[in-house]
Amino acid sequence: MICYNCGCRLSEQDFCTGCGADVSLYKKVIYLSNRLYNDGLDKASVRDLSGAIASLKESIKLNKNNIDARNLLGLVYFEMGEAVSALGEWVISQNLRPKKNIANDYIDMIQNNQARLDGINQTIKKYNQALAYCWQDSQDLAVIQLKKVLSNNPKYVRAHQLLALLYMNTEEWEKARRELEKCEQIDTGNTTTQRYLKEVTHMLVPEESQKGSTRKKASSDEIIRYQSGNETIIQPVNAAEKKGVSSLLNLGIGLVIGIGIACFLILPARIQKAKADINNDLRAVSEQSDAKTATIDEQEQKIRSLTDENTQLTSQLAALEGTDGALQATDGLMMAVNAYLTDPEDIETIAGYMEAMEPDENGEEEVKHSNSYETLRKQFLTLVSEKLAAYYYGLGNDSYRNGDYGAAIPNLKRAFTYDNTNADALFYLGNCYRENGDDDKAKEIYAQVMDDFAGTDRASKAETYLAEINNQN
Repeated sequence: MICYNCGCRLSEQDFCTGCGADVSLYKKVIYLSNRLYNDGLDKASVRDLSGAIASLKESIKLNKNNIDARNLLGLVYFEMGEAVSALGEWVISQNLRPKKNIANDYIDMIQNNQARLDGINQTIKKYNQALAYCWQDSQDLAVIQLKKVLSNNPKYVRAHQLLALLYMNTEEWEKARRELEKCEQIDTGNTTTQRYLKEVTHMLVPEESQKGSTRKKASSDEIIRYQSGNETIIQPVNAAEKKGVSSLLNLGIGLVIGIGIACFLILPARIQKAKADINNDLRAVSEQSDAKTATIDEQEQKIRSLTDENTQLTSQLAALEGTDGALQATDGLMMAVNAYLTDPEDIETIAGYMEAMEPDENGEEEVKHSNSYETLRKQFLTLVSEKLAAYYYGLGNDSYRNGDYGAAIPNLKRAFTYDNTNADALFYLGNCYRENGDDDKAKEIYAQVMDDFAGTDRASKAETYLAEINNQN
């Protein structure tokens, strides 16, 4: 046992040896909580689940950290079909003790089994729907819902009790007794089940529910009534029992008459009615099936029509756009020109549209454009080339200084494309390739620097770096 104040392990003394706190009352509370847990465990072992719940709740009320009591309470709830209450107790237990807690296994057992989790959710929804039907006085629908609930969760005590109550309301005492006996098998100490069962027993066998074995004498006109299914049995109290051969003879005659009525009157009519009902059901199902089949055929026809239309439109769109991306490039040029007319200083937006016009570097053939497109492009570049070159050189130079050579390469390449007199852009491009380990591209760029800018400082440095690369190889 741990001290509530300092967490030190307690001894047999009435005070904590660690902090000196008085723990006499605390020990009594913990002992009482453990005793109630043991009482709940004993009751659960003999299936007195209601009594076990009462004891375990008191145990937790005294000591909320009694993990064993809380886990057992969850198991008892789960055995009674109360899966939500069980999960609530196990989640609290898991939060109090996250590690080395069997509640983790219980929660995983439910949450990792999607079929079981869906079954629990459906059971709760159907039970709530049955309650709603009861409030709406639709008892037949409530009975159907409760039967579905019990088919998914046969140990749901509250569903059994509600179904028995509905049977009692319609005076179907035998069915009510069967449901209550199932409740007794699950929870032997449930007071609600015992109260309902006492009422059902009184209606089925009223004389056995009275105290003592003697019967009160009744006058000659007193009778006893009790229900058996949907039939009401009426028995005179003081009726003299017939004895001897006459009793057997009357019994035989009654039996023969009953069999004859059943065979010649009742049974054929019921068979005919059952056949008529079956035929009506088959006709209704057949009509529904034909309607659904027609609907499916209509939808499939629409799908095929839409598919063909989509194929045609796709082909037309491909024909309009072309396979070489000429339309995309024309749009990019138009957008760039429009951006320049709107704000000539917004070079970033113009650069974005110009990048959309760049050909792919995947080895495909160069895009072929009309003469008017090429004329407009050349005239536009005379206006913006200088600004674009400065813009891309600034981006590439910043990335190069920061060591981001992969980002610097495309920007420096564009800067030299728009201004082929920028020796710094070409030289730094070669340095980026060399730093990225692409020696072949670096040698190619350094050779171009030496050819295009011969006699400059950049050409001299390019020659030095080229020699270093060749010596390394």
